[in-house]
Amino acid sequence: MRGTPVRRIALNGAGLLVALFAAFPVYWMIATSLKPNREIFSSTPRPVPTAPTLDHYRDILTGNLIPGVTFADFFLNSVLVAGATVLLSGLVALLAATAVARFRFKLRTSFLIMLLIVQMIPLEALVIPLFLMIQRLGLYNTLPSLILTYLGFSLPFAVWMLRGFVAAVPKELEEAAAIDGASRAQIFRKILFPLVAPGLVATSIFSFITAWNELIFALTFINDQDRYTLPVAMTFFFGRDDTAWGPVMAASTIFTLPVIIFFLVVQRRMVSGLVAGAVKG
Repeated sequence: MRGTPVRRIALNGAGLLVALFAAFPVYWMIATSLKPNREIFSSTPRPVPTAPTLDHYRDILTGNLIPGVTFADFFLNSVLVAGATVLLSGLVALLAATAVARFRFKLRTSFLIMLLIVQMIPLEALVIPLFLMIQRLGLYNTLPSLILTYLGFSLPFAVWMLRGFVAAVPKELEEAAAIDGASRAQIFRKILFPLVAPGLVATSIFSFITAWNELIFALTFINDQDRYTLPVAMTFFFGRDDTAWGPVMAASTIFTLPVIIFFLVVQRRMVSGLVAGAVKG
């Protein structure tokens, strides 16, 4: 018992150090976005802005990163791609997870193993094959090409995780509803869907982050600059001879806001979903 307070203090101290280590880059990003250029490029950088300014935010929000295209246009492209990826991956993954958990069919085990193998393949190895496929489908230089690509990357994890939630739902609930005259669609909508909602929230976070942060495929599959997503637009701040660090940090701060807001909205369901998935799976 004598060592318990010491152990607690040590654990709290270690946790505080880890939290500070993780939070410092975020703080420095926000602080730099509020500094004027003379402070950013000063030979003696200061952790706190002495003359905070919103000029960098004003420049990127009101100006054109390229002729005729604003920061809001890139932001909207990212929202459309990420939103469509989340909705489609959630729907398809839930249907696939229900089929795997509820029905017995040939190659069922092989399908589950394939889901794991797909996640082991480096994404960089798929750039050229996917580029050729997208080109032959006539989707090159379109946002649907990104949605389909991100959908393929997010589905294996989503199906594997949701399978545990669907399998944990007692079949007796569905059978009782069927006896009462409910159709299969009603059973799916009124019984199965509410019970696996925490799992859907958890998987939607990963799908959203995957689509929101991705750069390589967005840069490869899109040619017109007005269709670029935010990660590609961020590269415009890096020149051959210099880097506009103020706008970079301001844009990065705005870039992280949707992820933070999305996480804060669903964090409670996400934590319960991850814990339930680990136990039930």
